[in-house]
Amino acid sequence: MLPLVIVNPKSAGGSTRDNWSAIASDLRTHFGPFQVAFTKAAGDGARLAKDAAQAGRKFIIACGGDGTINEVANGIIESGADTEFGVLPSGTGGDFRRSLGIPNSPREAARAIRNGKSKLIDVGRITFQSHADETVSRYFLNVSSFGLAASIIERVKSNKALDWLPLGGVRGRASFALSTLQEVVGLDPVTVRVKIDDGEERLLQTVNFCVANARYFGGGMMIAPDAKLDDGCFDLVNIGDIRTAKILLNAFSLYNGTHVELKEVKSTLAKRISVSPSDPQSQIHLETDGELPGKLPAVYEVVPNALRVRVPINA
Repeated sequence: MLPLVIVNPKSAGGSTRDNWSAIASDLRTHFGPFQVAFTKAAGDGARLAKDAAQAGRKFIIACGGDGTINEVANGIIESGADTEFGVLPSGTGGDFRRSLGIPNSPREAARAIRNGKSKLIDVGRITFQSHADETVSRYFLNVSSFGLAASIIERVKSNKALDWLPLGGVRGRASFALSTLQEVVGLDPVTVRVKIDDGEERLLQTVNFCVANARYFGGGMMIAPDAKLDDGCFDLVNIGDIRTAKILLNAFSLYNGTHVELKEVKSTLAKRISVSPSDPQSQIHLETDGELPGKLPAVYEVVPNALRVRVPINA
């Protein structure tokens, strides 16, 4: 079977649909022949990938943003098949492709996929409460968090202030920046109950709590500069009680990874993390690979060597 490319035409604000002819041409020229399937609704990426993997497809490529990449990876993992996964970025954030070292240009990404090598990576499994108050589980490749990041992503998805900008990366980066400023103003920390591995449960105050399998989130923020995709551990990064002015003054540090030097930022390695609101009545929403699937309480577990991914030859 030819490789299957699962495309989310709505990614990057619809520019994937508008530019698909050019993207497909670059992919055929610099990667080779392939078949294609388009998603139409949420959940299609996982379903298409699972069905294709179970039917014997050996290589499946996700074309879209981090949400599309997450769905397709979930489908492959749930299939139980030994199917290789590839990433052709065409979204707003592009955080997972940064950790893989995949170029942002479709042409260069196609070359990297063609000439790349297979690598087994860890994934995270999160069990949480859906918005309908059901206990559900899903896998994540990149970062799952709650606090500031979830609020920023929620605002990004609803922000109309930048509709005058062209679709795609420019609007995406500007939207993340504007939404960050809007959410930081009047920011208050929350208190949660946390249990890490076999340790004691304790209360923790947080502005932003990140469980990182990879290095980047939020449109290029290097939230976990030391994270490795194949070390069998999460990098847990907590930004504690920090004043708004200090966040703004140190915003650049989130992009180069030096925020971990601030006294309010603590990090540790972990394989299993349980988190719940200190007040059972409070609702704390979480984000996972740039999507907003539900809320706390949640249990995070690392799944070592769970997915075979095509990465650049020098990665």
